[in-house]
Parts: sequence; structure tokens; C-alpha cells
Amino acid sequence: MKIFILFSFAFACSFMKIVVSNANPVSYEAIFNFGDSISDTGNAATYNPAMPSNSPYGSTYFKHPSGRMSDGRLIIDFIAEAYGLPMLPAYLNLTKEQDIRKGVNFAYAGATALSENFFLQKQVNIPVAAAYSLNVQLDWFKKLKSSLCQNKEECDNLFKKSLFIVGEIGGNDINALIPYKNITALQELVPPIVEEITNITTKLIEEGAVELAVPGNFPIGCNSGVLTIVNSDKNDDYDQFGCLTSYNDFIENYNEQIKKAIDILRQKNSQVKIIYFDYYGAAKRLFQAPQEYGFPSERKETFKACCGKGEPYNVDINIFCGSPASITCSDPSKHINWDGVHFTEAAYKQIAKGILEGSFANPPLRSPPIKIE
Repeated sequence: MKIFILFSFAFACSFMKIVVSNANPVSYEAIFNFGDSISDTGNAATYNPAMPSNSPYGSTYFKHPSGRMSDGRLIIDFIAEAYGLPMLPAYLNLTKEQDIRKGVNFAYAGATALSENFFLQKQVNIPVAAAYSLNVQLDWFKKLKSSLCQNKEECDNLFKKSLFIVGEIGGNDINALIPYKNITALQELVPPIVEEITNITTKLIEEGAVELAVPGNFPIGCNSGVLTIVNSDKNDDYDQFGCLTSYNDFIENYNEQIKKAIDILRQKNSQVKIIYFDYYGAAKRLFQAPQEYGFPSERKETFKACCGKGEPYNVDINIFCGSPASITCSDPSKHINWDGVHFTEAAYKQIAKGILEGSFANPPLRSPPIKIE
């Protein structure tokens, strides 16, 4: 009897070990990313004139322009690094030397969640990069799929070890209307944006994705560019940290809609793991307690962009970062905002740490083998 009990216990432990192991493999072996300039590693740069070699973009880490809208690495770079993967090659720049089975980046700077046709029908200014919207990026993935795997079994084996990241996307759709300072118009955009992100996520599941992350949006009320454009002189428009309350409230509602859509997707696809990246919470804490993350605590400095020109936030929509009239700070690591729109590498690093090591991924990602230092 004792032998039987011991055997049963050993078998149960072995079975549980297999179940747990299959449910939470050690790491990801590939990452496939979709989005906009927050995660573009070079796609938009392919279709745009090369930045001059002395451009401040990429100056902190790469020491030259790298196709990224920052002084250095992006969130996606830190995530890849944490899993021991190479930085994701841009789809439009793929070379034979790159191992696409370790991941590919389809994100395009300026891309929208919604298609060009949507903006045409709404009769609003069409963002230039709407031609590379989320649906176009999905088409790129489909075209590449036959190079990734030859049949369903091969694809299943690859994708069960892969992470698909759908966004952040939708920020440029919102930015297209921000100059009009109309929160109501922005709110009307939320349902179609969320619907499109949901549709693309569903299609990726149909293509074989089994683990996906869908990020929410950032606290745009704390963004240097938005603060400059809105330029309110009413104290009541700002929260205790200096961020525009109504714009952050708008994003909180937007993110709630994303989370509800994810919950519905989870119910419809019980075999799939869908993770929510709380970019809002991971970024807002930097503005709430900047000194804890190595940034100046003085409010004016907290919101000041590193690269640009103008008062009070070193931002002018007519003087872009890298132009002859712009000024670049001496130490980007002391700034949260890079160019009025995008974050510095230092800020992206803190957001990535929050996603990988903190509480800003729900449910958590697989345990990364490498810690971000």
C-alpha cells in the first residue's frame, strides 16, 4: 500500500510538473510586434529620408540615428533584451542575415489603428502614416508567415513559443484631433479604435498566436507636446502633478474600454493568453514621483522635453527635434520626455521594468531570464 501511495504521489507530482511547465514555458523564443513610433525600430525610416549622422536621435545608446523616435532604446528593445533575443528587425529592412524566427517588428512610426478610409469618411485631416495602419501591418505579417513556417505544425510550434504585441496603437488617431482641443470628438474615436485593435488581435489568434499582449495608452495629459498645444491658463485644468486632468481622464476611459474588449476576447478564446500592458500606470508614476526614478522633481523640469525649442516645455510644433533651431539637453537620462511626443530611453527603461518586473502586465509575462539593469 505504501509503495502504491508513493507511486501515486510521484506520478501526480510529475504530471503537475508537466502541466505547469507547458502552461508557463521558461521564456519566449520570438516576438512579433505591431504598433506605431512607440515601438518602430526602423520601418518608417525606410520610406523617409535618412536623418543626418549628427541628428540627436539614437545618440545615447546607438550613437547614430537608428530608426527609433528616441535618444536610445524603446520598450520593445528592453523586452527583447530581457528574453535574450536580438533587437527586432524592421519588416521593411529585413536582410538574409537576420533570423526572422526570433521575431520581426511591423510597427510604423505615425501609424494609426484606423484606416485611411475612416478619416476620409470623417472628413478630418488624415495622418500621413495612416497608409501603414494596423490592418496593413497585419497584411505584412501574413506575407511573411510562409517564410516563418511552412505548414500548420511548424507554425504552431513556433507561435506557442512566441509573444505577439499589438500596440501601443491608437495614439496617432487621437493626436489627429488634439489640435482641435475637443474632448467630445476624441471620445467618439474610442469605440472604432478599440474595435479595430480587437479585430486585429482576433485575426492574429486565427493565424495561430497563443500569447498576446495588448497595451493601453499613455497619460497624454502629462505629455509635453499636449501640454504645449492645449496651453491652458486655468489651474483647475491640471492635477496636483501638473498633468491635464481631462486628457488623462479620457485615456483612463479609453484604457477601460481596451480592458473590457480584452476580457471578451479571453472569454471567446479560452485557449489563448491575452495580457494587458498598463502603459498608463507605468508611465504616470514617473510624473508623480520623478525623483524616485532619477528625474528632477521640479515641476517645470519634469515636463520639459530634452530635444526641441520653446517655452515652457522646450516644445514648438514648428521646430522639430534635430532641426537647426532646436536644442538638445546635455543629459537625456534626466528627462522623461525626449522630443515633445516620445519618451527618452531612461523613461522607456522604467516603463519596461514595470511591465517585466512590476505589476503593470496583467496577467504577468513569462519570467524573463535577464533583468534590466
